[in-house]
Amino acid sequence: MTVTGLPAVLLAIAGLLVVVSAVQPVARRLALPETVLLAISGILIGGLADFVLRSRFNLFNGAARTLLDFPLDSEAFLMIFLPILVFQGGLAIDVRRLVHEAATVLLLAVVAVVLTTAAIGFALFPFAGMPLVVCLLLGAIVATTDPSAVAGIFREIGAASRLTRLVEGEALLNDAAAISLFGLLLPALTSHHAISIGGAFVEFVVSFAGAVVVGVVLARLALLMMTVLGGVPASEITLTIALPYLAYILCDRLLGFSGVVATAVAGLTISVYGPSTMRPQSWRFMNELWEQFVFWAGSLVFVLASMLVPHLLVGISRWEIVLTAIAVVAAGAARAAVVFGLLPILAATKLSPPVPTPFKVTMVWGGLRGAITLALALAVTENERIPLSTAHFIGVLATGFVLVTLLVNGTSLRFLVVRLGLDQLSPIDQALRHQVMSIGLGEVRDRSRKVAAELGFPAHAIRHVVEGLDVRIREENAANTFDTALGNRQRVNLALITIANQERSILLDLFRIRGISRRVMEMLLRSAEAMIDGARLEGRFGYARAVRRRLSPSWRFRIAQWVHHRLRLDAPLMYCMMERFEMLLIAHLVSLSLTRFVRRRVDPTLGSRMTEIVSEVLDRQQKLLQDAIETMRLHYQGYTEALESRMLRQVSLRLEGEEYDELLNESLISEELHSELYRDVETRRHRLDRRLRFNLKSGIETRIQAMPALQGVSTAALHDLAMTLAIHFTAPGERVLRRERAVRTVYFVSAGLFETHVEEHDIHYGPGEVLGADELLSTGKMAHSIRSLRFGHLLALSARDFRRLVEDHPVIRRNIERLRRARLGLPEEVLLLPAPEPEADPDQQDGSERPRLDEAAE
Repeated sequence: MTVTGLPAVLLAIAGLLVVVSAVQPVARRLALPETVLLAISGILIGGLADFVLRSRFNLFNGAARTLLDFPLDSEAFLMIFLPILVFQGGLAIDVRRLVHEAATVLLLAVVAVVLTTAAIGFALFPFAGMPLVVCLLLGAIVATTDPSAVAGIFREIGAASRLTRLVEGEALLNDAAAISLFGLLLPALTSHHAISIGGAFVEFVVSFAGAVVVGVVLARLALLMMTVLGGVPASEITLTIALPYLAYILCDRLLGFSGVVATAVAGLTISVYGPSTMRPQSWRFMNELWEQFVFWAGSLVFVLASMLVPHLLVGISRWEIVLTAIAVVAAGAARAAVVFGLLPILAATKLSPPVPTPFKVTMVWGGLRGAITLALALAVTENERIPLSTAHFIGVLATGFVLVTLLVNGTSLRFLVVRLGLDQLSPIDQALRHQVMSIGLGEVRDRSRKVAAELGFPAHAIRHVVEGLDVRIREENAANTFDTALGNRQRVNLALITIANQERSILLDLFRIRGISRRVMEMLLRSAEAMIDGARLEGRFGYARAVRRRLSPSWRFRIAQWVHHRLRLDAPLMYCMMERFEMLLIAHLVSLSLTRFVRRRVDPTLGSRMTEIVSEVLDRQQKLLQDAIETMRLHYQGYTEALESRMLRQVSLRLEGEEYDELLNESLISEELHSELYRDVETRRHRLDRRLRFNLKSGIETRIQAMPALQGVSTAALHDLAMTLAIHFTAPGERVLRRERAVRTVYFVSAGLFETHVEEHDIHYGPGEVLGADELLSTGKMAHSIRSLRFGHLLALSARDFRRLVEDHPVIRRNIERLRRARLGLPEEVLLLPAPEPEADPDQQDGSERPRLDEAAE
């Protein structure tokens, strides 16, 4: 009895999964790339199945026929497996680090694919006896590289992270470039029409750009849905599974764009914004799950494609072996020309960091081909509109090409990487290794001695272990060259990168306990990553610039201020201020944690001098934060206290949950009781998720009553003015009013310090001053610019409304003149205008007419 139909397919897949599960440990034991063993396993399985069908034994004919005639054609290969592989490739890449390598990656992923296609096509054309379009089509098929074997080797032997990043970044997009070229050349072959280079270029650019837009939009919509779904891990991960197929099929079948590019961009977008949208535990679980998906998909597609190799190589001739060698040499020469010829140009023009020569050699030799090449070759052999001779030519040469790269390049790549020393630590890490080891072993020795004494180990056992640790500590101290190997600047940069990474970890921990909203988390994470990049590229200056950029009002905040001022819509600014409140408070708490981290970890590792420098940087950051917080706390004390109270309650609920988890782990409570206690914690936590109420104009009337310029104005008029004023926050260095510009807005200073430079003198404006009033009432233009020295809080009034206010209340003009003379240090007794007199309340006035502006001036 034979198994056929769907059971046979499922049985075949189960058997292949068993083979795949055994390949990984065997590959590690033999020190070979997994893809090489997968390819060999697939070839052996395919050859064995073919042998079974040709033999007299009929027992396994059904299984053998199922394996050889697997119900998956090339289209199904690409449709099922490619979105998974490409999406996870984008998901796993550190986009922040990849941005600095964008020019290099695009060169390798696009230019190298085009040049490789052309090099192979024109190299084969004189010898193959095939049309040029056929040779170019073969070039496009074998131009795409497979990063799985290369990246796996790099990770296993600890190769430089930058080398791994370049290889993965290249592989993420070169599939798209190769498949796009394949899509342009195949119709030209089947339809027998000429290829327009200009039209093909335009089509490629439109396909690429359109796919980028679709990928970003779909990914952002998925992230938005995650926020709406309320942070349920199962729902969030389900969306990530649906996203790559939506992007791929929508672009590939409906919009005519590159489905591979759209899927890759969707993965990159989730990689950038996912950590600030999904809870850290959900994000971790999702990445682990996707790694498993890719392991299954990549292994299965490699084995299934390799099983077809014996069938594709049937009848290969010696001349076809020679043609395969010509294609391999042409591809290697084209790749070498790009890597050694064009990458130095990028470095010379400052478009990308320079790539060391050992990296270049490894990148040229590591251009392995894999499952995508076999799937594209299979697509040609299955196409009924392609002549059998052409299909045989492409199938044989593409398969031979893959085998050569896997069996020659793949098996020797590990030796090459080790030979070039790319498995060694960087100079900074090498210098830091002995320092960290000596300090860490000292702590391990002390803790081991303490734990051993508590557990009652005998003295001779404790002495033996401690003496062994002492020997290792002395060896590390003797080899320690940290103080001489690294200069002060390198150590400062290393310390700043360390604390910026620590800040990112603290933020993710706060997000895990739901202590930060998603949008605030996104802003803080982006700024923390900007600090890492700034410290790595420019040291203290880059780090400090990223800190100032974080504290400056965002473009959303400035737009909200403009809408609030011009259109009288308060809601956008209200929400932006709530986010800014939360961001500043969280950043302040994190800054305090970083100070403790510096004392506890950085000081023992990098030394007291580095600790002083880093502490000075953190002190400046804390002062800026404190200034910004106090500016807002001064006017919104109630909201600040409510926000701080909510944060503390969220932390206490997290500690409560951890206490219950510990009691469960120690078997002091049952799982039922733990679930009941945890439900109570979750209920209280959901109550804290409600948005706090925020009154944008809270206390404005009280503030303007204390303004010296408005002394003597009636209470009713001040109430009307409070409803007219707009709120404006400033950051240090921001220009509030510009020189030679017409005064369109007058600002009442509620908090902050402002400065103008007049005739080699600096004039300062503090709380109670009115910016732009003197100029508006005289010339109407600013003679000098006024800029903010600290974080400021202003109350803005349009020039038209201010003129009307002064006309209605002439006492304001006299108050402003008094303030101006006091600012310039002129004695009050020489004032030309009489002192301001309180105005009567309009409700208590008799029927007499108010004095006119010109009468008051007289």
